Amino acid sequence: MKPINDRVVVKPAPAEEKTSGGIIIPDTAKEKPQRGEVIAVGPGKDGNKMTVSKGDIVLYGKYAGQEVNLEGNDYLIMREDDILVIV
Repeated sequence: MKPINDRVVVKPAPAEEKTSGGIIIPDTAKEKPQRGEVIAVGPGKDGNKMTVSKGDIVLYGKYAGQEVNLEGNDYLIMREDDILVIV
């Protein structure tokens, strides 16, 4: 996958299976992860270079990006502006 313009492909981190106290979280109660690894980065838009790079761990908004399933793996495609911070 090669994103265009200011798009970024992110592989979301897996949802938590247990709480810190050891309680198992059922699938229906799991929250959508807001953390992931950057897999691919577009060239930028209007001459602006991209801030994130491949391999960065990022935090993004709860409803950011478009979910895509490719070859059995889930990815998010989002604009660089949807990324809140590089961890």
